[in-house]
Amino acid sequence: MASPALSQASTAFENDAPQIQDPPKGAGRAMLQRAKEAATAQDILLFLIALRILNALSIRTFFQPDEYFQSLEPAWQIAFGADSGAWITWEWKTQLRSAIHPVLFAAVYCLCVGFGKLYQLSPMAHGELLLAAPKVTQAIIAALGDYYTWKLGERVYGRGSIEAWAAWPWHWSLDAAGDEKVDEYGLRQDLDTDLAEELAKSLVLAISAIADRLFYQQWVFPPFRFLYFNLARSLSVHYGRNDWHYYLSQGFPLLLTTFLPFAIIGLYQSLFPQDSPPSQPLLTTTIKRQLATTSFLIPFALSFISHKEVRFIYPLLPPLHILSAAPFTDYFLPLLSPTPRQRKTTSRHLALILILSLNLLLAIFTTQLHQTAPLTVLTYLRSRDSGSRATNVAFLAPCHSTPWRSHLLHSSTLKAWALSCEPPLHLPPSQHSTYLDEADQFYQSPSHWLSLHLGRPPKNPSEQEARLVALEAATGVAWNGDAYSVDEKGRKRDKKKAWTGYLVFFEQLEGEMKVVLKGTG
Repeated sequence: MASPALSQASTAFENDAPQIQDPPKGAGRAMLQRAKEAATAQDILLFLIALRILNALSIRTFFQPDEYFQSLEPAWQIAFGADSGAWITWEWKTQLRSAIHPVLFAAVYCLCVGFGKLYQLSPMAHGELLLAAPKVTQAIIAALGDYYTWKLGERVYGRGSIEAWAAWPWHWSLDAAGDEKVDEYGLRQDLDTDLAEELAKSLVLAISAIADRLFYQQWVFPPFRFLYFNLARSLSVHYGRNDWHYYLSQGFPLLLTTFLPFAIIGLYQSLFPQDSPPSQPLLTTTIKRQLATTSFLIPFALSFISHKEVRFIYPLLPPLHILSAAPFTDYFLPLLSPTPRQRKTTSRHLALILILSLNLLLAIFTTQLHQTAPLTVLTYLRSRDSGSRATNVAFLAPCHSTPWRSHLLHSSTLKAWALSCEPPLHLPPSQHSTYLDEADQFYQSPSHWLSLHLGRPPKNPSEQEARLVALEAATGVAWNGDAYSVDEKGRKRDKKKAWTGYLVFFEQLEGEMKVVLKGTG
């Protein structure tokens, strides 16, 4: 049962929405209208939450390192301390990131710890909870984004409109109600509302500033430092350089896929509107123009940064779906009509089948098949962690190729090191082009790098692990894998990494690694 507060909010929202009269409904539109009327806003929100949680818990693939290293790793350190083994990347050490996002997941981790103690969960069950809780949290956030995108669709096209359902979920509250004044663009002019909005913005900024102060132990403003490092110092080019037209030629096609043609039409219609129909209020035209302008200005601004990625424009996906909803429904809605005169050619049927099939195949491939190894290898390593015998791992792969402590979890015996890829913060710009990070140096000549930094591999890996355990006992310092190795007498060798019982690397290195490890057992 929905809460009274949610019911009242939904009712107030629906009463405030512009009542746009749809054009005369055909049989297809009437059929969809009956289905819509059977669903309430609360039902839709609950459905979206359930769908997103199911999706989050069923994903088996690795997408992008930042989804772990820019959120869960700092969150792990916030929740469990600086000695918990979290991998804090250079961006956090140079104060480029806001801590407000990791603080959210740190709170989730703390709740998991409290829940585990309250119900006395086993270590395995507690580990599964720590893995699942951040996924569920992010799923709820995503569902809210979907829900309010649909709400924005209703604001633009009218409550209950087909286009709002095609847009698939933001909340826009700029239209006037009652005696409120409006400006020439149809946006309301209300001092109390403007004041409330400014207070809300100030509150968010204050929370962010406090979170950054607690995390960095000093007052900082990460957005300014982010611009300084990426524009003034151009350090982002260390991770790749792209053409100026990347977002137009690759970003938008990758972001929209099958919706690209409809988004192009929607953008054009919003930026260069024809005579609006009498049923369309000025507010609708204004919102669509603002969304279209934003969809162009953000990629334009980001194009001045040499390093570009499609994920940088992900926040534009909801407004682009809003704008593409009308062309999409105009093209496919006649297919639902049973009247032969209103049926279009079979090409539209084929186009709809093709769009649905492609999106289904992409969803299956990207969530179930593509890049599953970075997650399954960590599941395997966790299963090998007995808690009594040391399990030491070296990741000989491009840096951040797998999640880290958020998936290795708590363990006093599971230790690991990995190749790093820090940018040339210590070098002048003239030397940036020739700089090679640790991962680059390794891939230039893996066997030479291993010989230089690890020495000859031990004939028995378990003996090496036993030496590390003995050294920890003698010195009282826990081994973290990235500071030293151990010789035959159990003495620490500075500036050497340690050979481990497990080596994780990609398949293309298998031949060379077999040569390096020949005779080691």
